[in-house]
Amino acid sequence: MADEVATLAGGCFWCTEAVYQNLRGVKAVESGYIGGSLPNPSYEQVCSGSTGHAEAIRITYDPAVISYADLLDIFFATHDPTTLNRQGNDVGPQYRSAIFPHSPEQESEAQAGIDRAQADQSAPIVTAIEADAPWYPAEDYHQKYWDRVGDKNPYCMAVIPPKLAKLRKGFEERIAG
Repeated sequence: MADEVATLAGGCFWCTEAVYQNLRGVKAVESGYIGGSLPNPSYEQVCSGSTGHAEAIRITYDPAVISYADLLDIFFATHDPTTLNRQGNDVGPQYRSAIFPHSPEQESEAQAGIDRAQADQSAPIVTAIEADAPWYPAEDYHQKYWDRVGDKNPYCMAVIPPKLAKLRKGFEERIAG
């Protein structure tokens, strides 16, 4: 079975990247920008909130090992899909909760994932299903950020360990090695 790609936006890409990079079946996770109007935006431009891009991750995975539905269930369990344009202290459209399907099948799965997640939420899920759009990889210093410097960054230390704890609690069997 050929590798597939999933594109998810769930707030700060440092935080979502850290969740997915050590899952069985995940071959690569790249931080980047999607869904905006400016070609080749910089981090500073996206952070301004004026380009329309979301901070997102692009996951290359083996669907024979981990399914798109599993990736979505992890997504909903490790970020707050009920806050519009916000994740914790990060506020603006660049931190929105969104799914960017790459096929009609992924679009159907995305809606099913929202429906599954809504059953566990008391507030309405605001995660958008947005059209696939040009992908712009983030600058090199954003890639594998948690592995390289996250434990020295107070923001990351406040946000990422709770996400990883949720991952371990609900999806221990999906974590590699």
